[in-house]
This record gives sequence, C-alpha cells and structure tokens, in this order.
Amino acid sequence: MECRQCASPLDRPGDYCLVCRTANADTVVLELGSQRATVTTLDDETVRGQRIVTTTPEPDDSERTVAQLRNYAGKIADEVRRKRPEEVYATGERPVLRAVRAQLRHDFYRVDAEDPVEQVLEGRGESPLEVVEATAAEKLGGSHSTLIGGRQGWQALEAVAEHPHVKKIIPGPIDAGGSGSRSGLRAKATRADDNGNVRLLVRDGSSVQENRVVTTARDRNLGERVRADLNEALTEADLTE
Repeated sequence: MECRQCASPLDRPGDYCLVCRTANADTVVLELGSQRATVTTLDDETVRGQRIVTTTPEPDDSERTVAQLRNYAGKIADEVRRKRPEEVYATGERPVLRAVRAQLRHDFYRVDAEDPVEQVLEGRGESPLEVVEATAAEKLGGSHSTLIGGRQGWQALEAVAEHPHVKKIIPGPIDAGGSGSRSGLRAKATRADDNGNVRLLVRDGSSVQENRVVTTARDRNLGERVRADLNEALTEADLTE
C-alpha cells in the first residue's frame, strides 16, 4: 500500500506516513484473545488491513506469565502506534485489554458483538461513549457508604467500576428483611433505564442492597450493552446470581 498523500510505500496497510506525516487510517479495532489478537485497520468505511498477533502461554509461573502478557500486549500496542488512529475500539479478554491500554495513550471504546468490525462500521457517524478514567473508590458516591458482603461486596463494586463507561456507583440502603436461600454473595446488573443507567443488586444471604450505576450511555439500548458487559465481569469474578 502507498501513502494516499505522497505515494510513498508503506510497510503495512494503514501505516502513518513518516515521509509526509499523513495518517492513512482513522480507526483500529482490536479483538483480543488470550493467545491470539486481530488488529483491523479502518479508514472511513474501508478496511485497510488486518494483522494477527499471537503469543505462547507460559507455564503456571507468576513472573513469567506477567512478562508474557506484557510482551504480548506490547506487540499489539505497536500495531496501533504504527497507525496513529483517532479512535481505538476493543473487545475480548479483560486482562489483555487492560495490558494493552496500559501501553497506549489512546482512549479505548468498548465494542461487543460477534463481528466487532461490522458493528464499528455500522456505527459510523455516532458519537462513541465517553470513557471514564477513575478508580473504584473515586467512582463510589452517595450518602450510604456501607456496603454489604464485606470484601466480596467491595469486589463486586470494583468489577463494575472497572468498566470504562461507568461514571459513578451510588450505594443504596441495605434491606435485611428478605429471605435468602443461597449462601455467599451474589450480584447482578438489572435492565437499563431510558437514560442508560442500570441498577446493581447485591445479595448476601437475606440482605440485599440496590446500587445505582450511572453510565455514559445515552439511551436504553446503549445502556443494555453496558449492562451485559457488567454481568460478564461479575460472572468472571464468580459473583453472579
């Protein structure tokens, strides 16, 4: 592929041209698996190219596993930096996504679909959801500071707060008058409202706490995407009902 501005040859389709300093792509879509990642480069509504990045899992050794993930994420991040895109959309394994984000300055927009590239193309012209960079503690607000479930209750809120489209979590009062037949703490994000916000129900035995989760979604449909993502995170943390 050649640069669209000066016709200089590019090493890979969609690369930023270092000769005339022109971008040849505006978007990168990342599909991040634990051992294989697909990096798709888009320019307007055209797919300029795809590149596969792979890694080989290390034995169950914490130091070697951390290094392997860091190197894998570095290769993916290098592919993004070559393009200098305006937007980066990502889906896939959370540990990989977090590791890649840590090595880039770009804002990441979450995309969830069987065909994420097609979803990004279909959403052209729509404003992406705002990304909120804050810790779980910074996102926690409201007048009720008590959380049920102790350490597990805080883990549930952390799993929700880590989502980039969650702005704030407002804990509600604790209702201890229910009847609980299941042991252990369970959490679930319920249906989004018209403003795209959801409720997080946390149950611990017979006690239940309803927490309001304020998101950057603009409507119910976008809020439902965030809700599904939150329940996926809670499932991964083994905290779902």
